Amino acid sequence: MTREEGAAVVEAILFTMGDSVEISALAKAMEMDAREIKKYIDYLKEKYERSDSGIGIIELEKAVQLCTKKEMYEYLVKIAKAPKKAVLTDSLMETLSIIAYKQPITRLEVEKIRGVNSDHAVNRLVEFGLVQELGRLDAPGRPLLFGTTEEFLRSFGVRSLDELPSIGTVQVEEFKAQAEEEINVKLDI
Repeated sequence: MTREEGAAVVEAILFTMGDSVEISALAKAMEMDAREIKKYIDYLKEKYERSDSGIGIIELEKAVQLCTKKEMYEYLVKIAKAPKKAVLTDSLMETLSIIAYKQPITRLEVEKIRGVNSDHAVNRLVEFGLVQELGRLDAPGRPLLFGTTEEFLRSFGVRSLDELPSIGTVQVEEFKAQAEEEINVKLDI
């Protein structure tokens, strides 16, 4: 194995692990002597010392770790503070659709429609600002009512809930057939 190839293996391991890796573990994984691994690490250190590299290697007792150069911290802070785009999973989209079309709706009503616990999904949608509490239902336990927000309208490019696509009877029948098929698969019928 050439110096460049060995260094590439060390680099790949350190990158993938993220945390520090003991030199003895690297030696064992690469079936080499620790002194040889140290040569690869020294080669990588030299490579990363150049100004066109944003990373470096730090040594921690008998371990090494890839790290970001201190000069790059200001850029990391900027990206870390940037707002993160909400990623809506299928379960979140399903929950959001139910709330959008049935609002105001309680969490229990959402769960009856979905057939699964929806606490996490509703909480995430509230966290993303797509759903909000609208008040309480005048019923025993006074459950919270949920509905969509202006952020929901902006995100989906509609001015009002009236602009949401309507579900036709053909679509309802297709949804019922899909649901029955999923139930049959789950029950191995």
